[in-house]
Amino acid sequence: MHSVAVAQSRRVTRSAHAKINLALAVGPPRPSDGLHPICSWFAPIDLCDEVTVEVLPDGTPSRCEIGWASDAPSASVIDWPIEKDLAARAHRAVESLAGRALPAIVTVRKRIPVGGGLGGGSSDAAATMLALRDAFGLTLDPVRAAEAALRLGSDVPFFLREAMTPALVEGVGELVLGAPSCAGLSVALVFPPFGTPTGAVYRAFDALAASEFRAERVRRMALGGRGVRSDELFNDLAIPAERAEPRLAELRRAAERVLGAPLHITGSGSTMFALFSDHEAARAGAAALGAGLPGCRALAARLL
Repeated sequence: MHSVAVAQSRRVTRSAHAKINLALAVGPPRPSDGLHPICSWFAPIDLCDEVTVEVLPDGTPSRCEIGWASDAPSASVIDWPIEKDLAARAHRAVESLAGRALPAIVTVRKRIPVGGGLGGGSSDAAATMLALRDAFGLTLDPVRAAEAALRLGSDVPFFLREAMTPALVEGVGELVLGAPSCAGLSVALVFPPFGTPTGAVYRAFDALAASEFRAERVRRMALGGRGVRSDELFNDLAIPAERAEPRLAELRRAAERVLGAPLHITGSGSTMFALFSDHEAARAGAAALGAGLPGCRALAARLL
């Protein structure tokens, strides 16, 4: 579950945390539906959006409002139809589960950059589902709720959990198994001034020569109790992301020169991160990256 709900007069607020992929193995597309199976080590971080649900009187039209928080590290234009936003779609999904209208204002205050591989939209969707459940006092069937979450997006089931902790995520996102905490570690995040569209990245992945699906390696990393080792982290979408967007490869090399340490791509990009065992060191690294990479923003975040 996202951080503890704050409720007053049927108004519920939840934090919707970002995630990074500490390891991501991708398999070939399934013949049945063309989707790529994954095996990934997800770790939530303390960078988060804020989702508020305010219950309205029966018969009042619902609405969804989305904007950037004043302390957002990298704001972009919200240029998509609000009714297609994952938070608005999650509202409709919960109404379908409940079998009735749930009139409410859903407000999303964003800090997580859009299209950066951090799962912000998916986390907003899960937080919306949980906030609606709490605001309306609903009892949702967990199996049907999980199915609805998966229909919204492959990352949504990870965020729709009782504890915001690391997990091993498999299949197309429907298999989520809790993993040991990564608390105590931090990352310096780099936000490029461009995104890497997921579809283009997967097409670049499919164009590469077939390679081994390294699911067992991810399982050992996430569940083996050896902790997080920066030199073992990998992402099967990193090279495809850099082929889909060559500027990302150039930027990663420049960031590694600034930091003198490896930078990892999360998800399908474009956000990159460097791992630190000390938060002050992560803050110093983020400051160096922000100063040394024109057009980029950087910040430090803690793993949860």
